[in-house]
Amino acid sequence: MKYVGLTLGLAALLTVSCAKKQEATSETAPVISAIEKEYETFGQALDANQEVWTKEDMGKAFDQLKEGDTLRVSFTSTIKEVCQKKGCWMQVALDQDKSSFVRFKDYGFFAPMNAGGHEVVMQGKAFVSVVSIDELKHYAKDAGKSEDEIAAITEPKVTYAFEADGIAIVK
Repeated sequence: MKYVGLTLGLAALLTVSCAKKQEATSETAPVISAIEKEYETFGQALDANQEVWTKEDMGKAFDQLKEGDTLRVSFTSTIKEVCQKKGCWMQVALDQDKSSFVRFKDYGFFAPMNAGGHEVVMQGKAFVSVVSIDELKHYAKDAGKSEDEIAAITEPKVTYAFEADGIAIVK
């Protein structure tokens, strides 16, 4: 019950964002009302005045960023994977076969470990990051990868990273 106000605020934000997106791209697909969705929030409350981008728009924005650039944004996506030790990170889908690695600001909150496959709205900063071999191995271990898969990690990886201030997951 304590999230009713936030849920209604998010619903209004998503409805307005979807409507704006449709006008801007002249799409003819119907706008689906977000009012029918219930959200569970983690971290800071999301700013209802900030436009929410699609995962495709976020993928295009990441393509334009260089290491050291940051972009403050809200976007919606689908959770592909969550850390199975604590829920301290997640992978979310972008356009095509791309994804973004999401961590949570100041390690201040976690995502439910069973959130894979759920829709999520995130608010925070996007940036391009080069992840070291040791860190990649650590994340692979957290994800429950086999020793062979972990040993196969032999070079750093350029990633699309996101530090979320707050997230809202569709229940």
